[in-house]
Amino acid sequence: MIKFCHPLLASEMGDDFNLEDALVRGMIPLVITSDNWRETLATYMALYIREEVQYEGLVRNLPASSRFLEAISFSHGALYSATDISRDCGVSRPMVDSYLSILIDLLVAARLPPFTRRTKRRLVGHDKFYFFDAGVFRSIRPCGPLDAPSEIDGAALEGLVFQQLRTWIDYSGTGDTLSFWRTHTGHEVDFVVYGNNRFDAIEVKNAVKLSPKDFSGLKAFATDYPEARRILLYRGTERLSTNGVLCIPVSEFLKGLVVSS
Repeated sequence: MIKFCHPLLASEMGDDFNLEDALVRGMIPLVITSDNWRETLATYMALYIREEVQYEGLVRNLPASSRFLEAISFSHGALYSATDISRDCGVSRPMVDSYLSILIDLLVAARLPPFTRRTKRRLVGHDKFYFFDAGVFRSIRPCGPLDAPSEIDGAALEGLVFQQLRTWIDYSGTGDTLSFWRTHTGHEVDFVVYGNNRFDAIEVKNAVKLSPKDFSGLKAFATDYPEARRILLYRGTERLSTNGVLCIPVSEFLKGLVVSS
């Protein structure tokens, strides 16, 4: 049986977990325990990717790799499109797919498949893309005058929830699956956790206050899957229940992802 060593869970850090820090530094133990986490994170990415790719003997077949990393960072938490990334970084589509497969083999990135069980609507067929750690995403994602901080923060938050759910499911050993749901008309639920004893639809909002439109994806999902428990994670401080949706502060939810011994 293959076991992966994931970034830390918020529940493992206990009172030391801080959401704002996690969104910037990530949850890699080597980074969060460093006296100079920015330098450690930058060094980790530079050395790990360069040396591992060279070890695989593939670097000569992967031109413009640095441009590829920047281009694909814009897809963090979004649908993966090799065509769009190929256009942005100036390499062929097969080369983009080849480089992505190496990132996945190195456990630096992951693809999230769509949830398609008992589907009643036309759904998107593409996977979503995530870096394995929020800090790694922030270290690669370009940031300048044209980049809205809220856009980057939102992607980082969604990515943090992804890595925590993925780690929790893997360590729990329940066999639950993690996916997302999105229709061709634009309704979306960020994460679906499905297993023998669990069916959760989870939406993530980088907002302190919620508006009716924040519930639209979960509402559409409930029409097709009334059996699912609907959860909305947000940046507020109160646990609420609205029209059958359980609204939970992100930090509280992440700290509650405890692996049973």
